[in-house]
Parts: sequence; structure tokens; C-alpha cells
Amino acid sequence: MILKKIQNSILDTLFPIHCLYCQKYGDWICEECFRKINTLPIQLCPYCEKTISPAGRICPECKNKFLGKNDLWPLDALIVSTKYEKDGISRLVHCFKYNFIADLGTQLAKIMRDAFLLHNLPLPDLVIPIPLHPKRLRWRGFNQSEILADYLSQNIAPGFAIPVIQNLLIRKKYTSAQMKIKNYQERQKNVRDIFALNDKVVETQYIASQYIASQNIASLQDKTILLIDDICTTGATLFEAGRVLKSAGAKKVSAIVIARQEIRLVK
Repeated sequence: MILKKIQNSILDTLFPIHCLYCQKYGDWICEECFRKINTLPIQLCPYCEKTISPAGRICPECKNKFLGKNDLWPLDALIVSTKYEKDGISRLVHCFKYNFIADLGTQLAKIMRDAFLLHNLPLPDLVIPIPLHPKRLRWRGFNQSEILADYLSQNIAPGFAIPVIQNLLIRKKYTSAQMKIKNYQERQKNVRDIFALNDKVVETQYIASQYIASQNIASLQDKTILLIDDICTTGATLFEAGRVLKSAGAKKVSAIVIARQEIRLVK
């Protein structure tokens, strides 16, 4: 513990923490700049991305497209917390993930909390972060979605902690980052069958200021799930995760992300 404090003190001296917006020293996002980050007041259908829909629920037209298929829609709703801006949120997320600034997770999660509460999505039974492949987890040192999920589980229902299951979903294959793939069909192919359910899972619940873990939680049958990820574009990763959870009996699967990247994809 003492060694850790000394290391942090040296790092703070060599690389002082400063606001990534205005450069003011003290925080990665100062209070003044944080207040300027607006949550999106309007949500769109996660599939067509055209129809305005309460809490980002699937619109009637897209819902009808799934009728007659073996699988129902994999995602019931998707909340996009704020606008994806090149020199704003995108920079914060990049620093969070690729500059390994894990402390940014709490502030980014606060944006997600505000969006969740604004759009009044029903409270889930379980919160599940999108997993990283073990190889990428070793490289980064942390799963950014787990950090976001831990904060949201404790703050979207004041006074009540929603259980987080960090390893219910496992990533079976090491794939290329979705952001590097510009073809829509290739993105879908890249994440197809990448997730599986873990036979040995840990339910983490925040009780009396302590994390209490229990092995072998009950079935997903009839559960309402909230998936957590940082950024989405086509939504292919979230759709694939939702498909696996619903195939295991989940009643509803919704998701929330910090932002949705808008890029031109070749379809």
C-alpha cells in the first residue's frame, strides 16, 4: 500500500492529472467541463437508427421484421448516453481504453447513469458487462465495461445495488476491433458466435459496503438484463450478446453505451 502511494505520487509529479478538455489541473474532467457534456434527450431504434423511440426501444417496423424468424430480436432497447464527438467523448474513451486511464471510468459512467435515469428504462435484474478476450484483458489490464457496470449497478437505483455478473458471458474468439472494420457484413461476421455462457459464474452484489460473491447463480430464465459497453457503431457486438442471453432464457435484454460512433460503412 505504501509502495503504491509512492508510485502514484511519482506519476502525479511526472504526469500531472489535468482536464482533457480545458487542461486545468486536478481532474481528468473538471466539474465545469463535465457540466457541458449533455445527455441525448432523444433515442432512436437500435436497428434502423431512424425512428425516434422511447428509451431506445425497437420500433414497430423493425419488430415486425423479426416476426416468423426462429429468434426474436436480440436487443429490446439501446440507450446512447451522449453524442460521439471527435475531440470530446471520443478522446475521453480513447484515453480510458488505450492510455489505460481507468480513473476516467467513474466520470464516464456518471454520464451513462444520467442518461439511464433520464429515459426511465425499467430497472434490470442483472447488470452484465461485455467481456474482453483474455488476451486483450491481459494487454489492457482491466475491462472498461466492468468499471462502467460496477458504477451503474450502485447508482441507477439509489439505496439499492443491482447484482453485476462479470463473467457470465465469455469471449470465445480473439477478433479484430470492430472500429477497424469498415464493411457492415464483415463486422457482423467478425462477432458471430464470439460469446458463450460460462458454466461457473460469479454474482457480485454490493451489500453493506462490501462485495459479496456467490457461485452458481440461478438460471437466466425470465430475467431482465442490462448490457454495458463503451462505444457501439452497428450494434453487432451487443446484438450477438443479446442473442446468447435470450437463447438461455432471458426475458428482456437492454443495453446502454457512452456513445454511438457514426462512420460510413460499406454495406
